[in-house]
Amino acid sequence: MRTSTRGSRRLMALAAVAALTTGLLAGCAEDSDDGSSNSDGGSGGGKTTLTIGTFGVFGYKQAGLYDEYMKKNPDITIKENVTTRTDVYWPKTLTRLQAGSGTDDIQAIEIGNIAEAVQTQADKFVDLGKEVDKSQWLDWKTAQATTKDGKTIGLGTDIGPMAVCYRKDLFKAAGLETDRTKLAEQWKGDWSKYVDVGKEYMKKAPKGTKFVDSASSVYNAALGGESQRYYDADGNVIWDKSTGVKKAWDASMEVATSDMSAKLKQFDKPWDQAFANAKFATVACPAWMIGYIQEKSGDAGKGNWDIAAAPTAANWGGAFVGVPTAGKHQKEAIALAKWLTAPEQQAKVFAKQASFPSIPAAYPSLKPQAATTAFFSDAPITQIFSDSAKTIPTQIFGVKDQPIGTAITDIGILQVEQKGKTPAQGWDAANKEIKDVLGQ
Repeated sequence: MRTSTRGSRRLMALAAVAALTTGLLAGCAEDSDDGSSNSDGGSGGGKTTLTIGTFGVFGYKQAGLYDEYMKKNPDITIKENVTTRTDVYWPKTLTRLQAGSGTDDIQAIEIGNIAEAVQTQADKFVDLGKEVDKSQWLDWKTAQATTKDGKTIGLGTDIGPMAVCYRKDLFKAAGLETDRTKLAEQWKGDWSKYVDVGKEYMKKAPKGTKFVDSASSVYNAALGGESQRYYDADGNVIWDKSTGVKKAWDASMEVATSDMSAKLKQFDKPWDQAFANAKFATVACPAWMIGYIQEKSGDAGKGNWDIAAAPTAANWGGAFVGVPTAGKHQKEAIALAKWLTAPEQQAKVFAKQASFPSIPAAYPSLKPQAATTAFFSDAPITQIFSDSAKTIPTQIFGVKDQPIGTAITDIGILQVEQKGKTPAQGWDAANKEIKDVLGQ
């Protein structure tokens, strides 16, 4: 599975912990030769078969939602078409949208592709904003799926509100604050303050440990809290002038040019092993990552990991479901899309799949599994993530958002962190790749 984009990395995390029975995640989807697999959401002789195209593990089947819906609506049969790889799923979906045939009745859209869908494919989707009360969703989430003229092509499923997961045992050994509330106050407001804590950690760091897993994770976390990213509101590429990018880059460069990074690439095998061996003390931690940390750290991590609020409210990950106009059963598909994304259903998916809801009304009913709460030192998990979710700024995404971000993290930052290049050289390397991506 490719891990060159943040969206794909998120899917890898969800898939990797799908079999974890004591944490938040359960269930998995298996790759076939083309990255796709078909699975019925249940059996029955319904009069209408609705198909749902998804990527990775959305949790609807795993949480029993398809069976529940079909029981309530015996005239409906649901079939889920799963494509595990986003680099297969989205191009295939685009081709079918443009052809006006072959789409599923409901199509999932990853956050990294939502801008392209909104800007180039909006006429191929039903305006779901006319079918629901949009005020139920977080404003910034709905804004991502809404065109300039007000058409909303997708309903928000999950989001990735940010926190910082940290090892209390390593912090204590380094003589640092271990209380999550006091720690959050130390870095509140700016990721550069988080880096400052890292500098203090390294002064007395336990042998063989680093403060953070990678400079790229700091970059992604910091950028996730900035309203200005790679594009402006008119769709112009501004990555090289963006204040948000500059702040995130500067924070990542402080890490990359110091001794505080373990210099790992997220979701590679050495990164997994570093969790098990307690090789780094902190990691930028969107909600969907807590199950991954629990699974990779193992029993030895129980009670040593804790969760603190991030320096700024930020988001990493998330998706939408839309109804293509080419679908044969639009009325029924709209009803199902509305039901699947309702607060009650989002809460059920969270309990099974660790997918954090995009509808605040679901937050009071969220209940992490007892084993997960205990693993993270009885941290108020849902409170920390829901507080972040409610204050995340609206971010502008562009058509080439993912490849631009990948060029910066996987080329620019890695040049500095792993190959000893200067920040200027890393920036130039990223700039060259981005120009190639944009055809400039």
